[in-house]
Amino acid sequence: MKRVDIVYRCAEDASKAHERPHSAGEALRRLNQGSLTFASLFDGSASPDRDVRYEIHVDPRDFGLLDSADGSLRQVPFAAVLGCSDARVPVELIFSEGPNDLFVVRVAGNTLGDDVLGSLKFAVERLRASLNLIVVLGHSGCGAVTAAVDVFLDPAGYFSLASRHSVRMLVDRLQVVVHAAALRIDSECGADIRRHPKYRNLLIETSVVTNAALAAHTLRQEMMLTDAANVRAAYGVYLLSDRTVWAPRAGSDEVFGLAAPPDDPQGFVDFGKAVLRSKRMTDLLSA
Repeated sequence: MKRVDIVYRCAEDASKAHERPHSAGEALRRLNQGSLTFASLFDGSASPDRDVRYEIHVDPRDFGLLDSADGSLRQVPFAAVLGCSDARVPVELIFSEGPNDLFVVRVAGNTLGDDVLGSLKFAVERLRASLNLIVVLGHSGCGAVTAAVDVFLDPAGYFSLASRHSVRMLVDRLQVVVHAAALRIDSECGADIRRHPKYRNLLIETSVVTNAALAAHTLRQEMMLTDAANVRAAYGVYLLSDRTVWAPRAGSDEVFGLAAPPDDPQGFVDFGKAVLRSKRMTDLLSA
């Protein structure tokens, strides 16, 4: 296997080389380009026959190495990311970002509990000068979503959570999403799909992407994230197998990178169809 060196380079001119985005559209494009770059480091397309060295430029002021104009070390992230606590999902690395670029909140299953909502509201209210985007990033094979799916498939398993309040609360938050995903699968594939040997995997992955999209939609509604406010919401799923970010869109074959969540109930119906008709899901069933 070739060697990949990811280097954080701190130099006096790094702030110019790593200028932060000034709009939600620029922020979305930068994260999508960063995730594409990260994935390409390992897939062989960037340099298939030799070792790779990739540099992420860091503003020295973000480490307190140069004096800022007012003598303080300020937070200036251009995006907030709600990710999962899973140790296999290093948010800054996935998007090729360094310190002070992203305001990251991580919780198992990237669910919207009070602490998470409070943290993201803090970011929107206090860091508005630099913040342009809020992202919900799920990931394939999510353990929290898998636990919720297993309870859905075998309700008797819920009793094992009776004395584990914190874990039960997490699974409870995800049950609505799992039920919605199961209904959408039944509608698109027919009830017989539940006897398919890959049904559990299909339900897990459909629930993962539905959970991310619904959370992004909820944040947009709760915090009134609009183009007029210059703060948008986006969602995506990090695929552990190939290190890419995946987000199906209704009415489009495009699935790479972060995307805006559906706007309304009909939008979620169309979104569910796009998820289940995507190549990733059809391949999962035929594997």
